[in-house]
Amino acid sequence: MKKPADRQQIDAEIQLVTELRHPEPHRVLGIHPDGDGVVIRAFRPDAAAIHVIPDFGGRISMEHRKGGVFEARLNGRDQVFNYLIEVEYPGGKVFTLRDPYSYTPTLGELDLYYAGEGRHEKLWDRMGAHLIHHHGVAGVSFAVWAPTAAGVSVVGDFNSWDGRLHTMRRMGASGIWELFIPEVGEGTRYKFEIRPNGSGPAMLKADPFAFRTEVPPATASVVHDLRRFTWSDEKWLSSRGEGVPAQKPWSVYEVHLGSWRRVVEDGDRPMTYRELAPALSDYLKRVGFTHVEFLPVAEHPYGPSWGYQVGNYYAPSARFGHPDDFRFLVNHLHEEGIGVIVDWVPGHFPKDAHALGKFDGTALYEHADPRQGTQPDWGTLVFNFGRNEVRNFLIANALFWIEEYHVDGLRVDAVASMLYLDYSRRAGEWVPNRWGGRENEEAIAFLRELNEVIRRKHPGVVMIAEESTAWPKVSQPVSEGGLGFHFKWNMGWMHDTLRYFSKDPVYRQHHHNDMTFGLLYAFSEHFMLPLSHDEVVHGKGSLYGKMPGDPWQKRANLRALLAWMWAHPGKKLLFMGGEFGQHAEWNSDRSLDWHLLEDSGHKGIQTLMSDLNRLYKDIPALYDADSEPIGFQWLQPDAAASSVFAFIRRSRTPGRHVVCVANLTPIPREGYRLGFPRVGTYVEVLNTDAATYGGSGLGNMGQIQTEARPWDGQEASAVLTLPPLSVLWFSTGVPASPAISATEPSAAEAPPERLLSSA
Repeated sequence: MKKPADRQQIDAEIQLVTELRHPEPHRVLGIHPDGDGVVIRAFRPDAAAIHVIPDFGGRISMEHRKGGVFEARLNGRDQVFNYLIEVEYPGGKVFTLRDPYSYTPTLGELDLYYAGEGRHEKLWDRMGAHLIHHHGVAGVSFAVWAPTAAGVSVVGDFNSWDGRLHTMRRMGASGIWELFIPEVGEGTRYKFEIRPNGSGPAMLKADPFAFRTEVPPATASVVHDLRRFTWSDEKWLSSRGEGVPAQKPWSVYEVHLGSWRRVVEDGDRPMTYRELAPALSDYLKRVGFTHVEFLPVAEHPYGPSWGYQVGNYYAPSARFGHPDDFRFLVNHLHEEGIGVIVDWVPGHFPKDAHALGKFDGTALYEHADPRQGTQPDWGTLVFNFGRNEVRNFLIANALFWIEEYHVDGLRVDAVASMLYLDYSRRAGEWVPNRWGGRENEEAIAFLRELNEVIRRKHPGVVMIAEESTAWPKVSQPVSEGGLGFHFKWNMGWMHDTLRYFSKDPVYRQHHHNDMTFGLLYAFSEHFMLPLSHDEVVHGKGSLYGKMPGDPWQKRANLRALLAWMWAHPGKKLLFMGGEFGQHAEWNSDRSLDWHLLEDSGHKGIQTLMSDLNRLYKDIPALYDADSEPIGFQWLQPDAAASSVFAFIRRSRTPGRHVVCVANLTPIPREGYRLGFPRVGTYVEVLNTDAATYGGSGLGNMGQIQTEARPWDGQEASAVLTLPPLSVLWFSTGVPASPAISATEPSAAEAPPERLLSSA
């Protein structure tokens, strides 16, 4: 027989329950052995009457004890039992429900231990809201980390958003609060009502681990079952780990989901995930990209942030559909042979009241000191990477997108802002590390742990750093002192190249070094060459708009830029619209200008892009030694007076190579001698001045014959025609682009006076 509970102690605990400050309300509420029987208590502050309906039959009245706590005692029973409670409210409304306080915890000791250690690699399986069967009853288990809170409740559609009805229990010293609520179903909206320790009103917070959200600007979390979607991309997943990423072709098309293509006839709304699936995959296959990279898909409160201020790290944006609709999009892309990369933002998060900031009334996910915890550039908060639970939240999130949404890579945003304590801060506005330096040791350790975990668990997935400084070994393994990324965006190449191409050709000879300098460090990292969304917003203009000259010259310059980029060492990334010469600067609230493809000049740019991607994938010399000095050799790096550049791309397979030559003035150059590695026939596999691309049609009639005359340090050479504002590729044994004509060249699309107009 259990000794009856001390009534005075129980009264004190009931008082805490009514004040919503009890750390373990299950100790008071629910069913408990007591003396020679059991006691059942329920907290329903507005109830007129409550009855207990035991599973063995009968109906027992509960006595109102204090402040909305009702109690019933059953003597002569030595075992607890299942029951329902029937709650009657003034006016006669009656609700019959299972008592959430009659259930044991849904979290185990190992979960709490690994979460506290920061080593729970499937943390999302235990935290947040999960549809489960607990003791044979269907419902939702809720769990949230709020270590300093005085009390936490689950509120939602199921309890009229009343924080008094479902207070949670604190799981020991873990700081995690837990509650199983029976009969809550999928699609239910909810939040956590958190009462800070000390003064201050209760806060309504979205679930940090919510798998689904309302459509912004609404901010509630939504119960979602991750187990319902059926994948069919096994073939893709089983093959993506084959080979070494640095030795594969990567041609990445960067997409903003809301503005790639909009449905004009339906209020100019964005396409949904399911609408995008066939349209985007068909387009990517036609133009030949190997991967698509989405700007952040995680839910975000402010649309114009483009997703870079994340409010819900575990939920795809509801703006474009249901979470399983995003899975459908990824699955469809995989079935069509296209990889999926997602932008991921672990450096900072917004200050919106419903999000992570001051989550339990204290600086929980962020640093308390604003010199460490705020990001002045973006008005956001910075994650506290020194806290186990925060590192675990982020590393588990990276794994979540890989395991639950099958993404093939994460492009980590704003890595430089994470690495440096003084990033965008003046003297006195930042806190040095323990050695007095500016390096953020906690963030460095986090990035290394993150990349090691991903490499260990998912060897076919790539991690890409947007890192704009000279930090060493960003893309080298952690075992070699690196950060462990697979690729690093080459921001220096991007700035130098765009600066050069933006110059009128008459001045380019004075900026020749912009095009050659990047080769001094091209093999220090595994680089990806980005012409990203950042280069076509905020007054920077489109890629087409950056090009000098009249419309014909702008298109010719853009074609030359793309072919130069696709021949240059480094993987490729191009923001949407650049592949056909979008005129306007990118606007996230409107569609790309697809009507431009009705113009033959813009259609020609798109055709060139398709040929570039086809040849790039067909010719290993263009990609398999991207990060190795053996993969590149200058032929003519110093022809500044004529603005000509020429180099060889070599494959890891001996003897296989491509010769690339660029004439970046509008002056055609006849009789131009260039060195080649061997005597024989070379196919002109690409000519950006081909008439099909919108060019003048000058060229070398599809092929050349080299002679045994040493030139440019090579054993052979040939005399070429270099068309205006063009890039040519020559190779052996590779079919030419269909656009390259073997007939007599013509200048039908551009009269000679135009070609010479800015000479």
